[in-house]
Amino acid sequence: MLNQCRGRLAPSPTGYLHLGHARTFWVAWQRAHAAKGKLVFRNEDLDFQRCKPEFVTAMYDDLHWLGLSWDEGPDIGGEFAPYSQSERRDFYLAAWRKLRDGGFIYPCACSRKDLERALSAPHEDGAEPLEDDEPHYPGTCRDRIEEAQQWSEPGGVSWRFKVPDYSSLIFNDLHFGEQQFMAGRDFSDFLVWRRDDVPAYQLAVVVDDEAMQITEVVRGEDLLLSTARQLLLIDALGYAVPRYFHCPLVRNENNVRLAKRHDALSLRKLRENGSDPTELRSRFARELSVS
Repeated sequence: MLNQCRGRLAPSPTGYLHLGHARTFWVAWQRAHAAKGKLVFRNEDLDFQRCKPEFVTAMYDDLHWLGLSWDEGPDIGGEFAPYSQSERRDFYLAAWRKLRDGGFIYPCACSRKDLERALSAPHEDGAEPLEDDEPHYPGTCRDRIEEAQQWSEPGGVSWRFKVPDYSSLIFNDLHFGEQQFMAGRDFSDFLVWRRDDVPAYQLAVVVDDEAMQITEVVRGEDLLLSTARQLLLIDALGYAVPRYFHCPLVRNENNVRLAKRHDALSLRKLRENGSDPTELRSRFARELSVS
């Protein structure tokens, strides 16, 4: 990686950005500028069914309104182009082949109904899984790992990373401090390639962060478990480990974390209602004690 600090903004154009996105992206922008580094804009548009061109345009407009700028991205180019994930399939395929050849991943034929049936059974240890976007996988297809070498392309099945059970993963978060998770307990074998022949989030962001020489990843605290998963991928692929800064989530008056369906707190709606972006940036600084 480069010695210079390289941060990134990595929104997904599946809706209008909300106040939580704005604060996280402001932190990434502020930290990159404070370090006299570079900021990369990456369009994470792999969700073909939900991503729309109008949301891409809105991302640019709303973040510029907030006062943010970037040094590389789909709109301005750069030496690590392309900066839209939908144009980076060859990068992901190369990583998939490396994981396949290294014996780290296996094909999974489980359907959604299979997983729902297995997950409805009580856990043997009685433990409740941590809140996470990826449900615990029961390991149904784990013994298929030797079949991986027979596949020349990933399409047709899902692909999962076989985690080293009860292996401890420790990393220092620049906001929350030391974090420790245990593979096989806090998270299970996770998706790296989806059945619809699209790379999963965990693989795509790891590959892109390495290829774009990102040295610092700023994102929400809901992705702490994803960081633990991604550290396994980084090690398997032989990549450099970036620094991590996870921001506390922004929640509404009912203590529910914001989602793109919360239109009243979208940047687009705040703009229409006459909000002052300077006041928003000052508020973010106070909330996170950033000067």
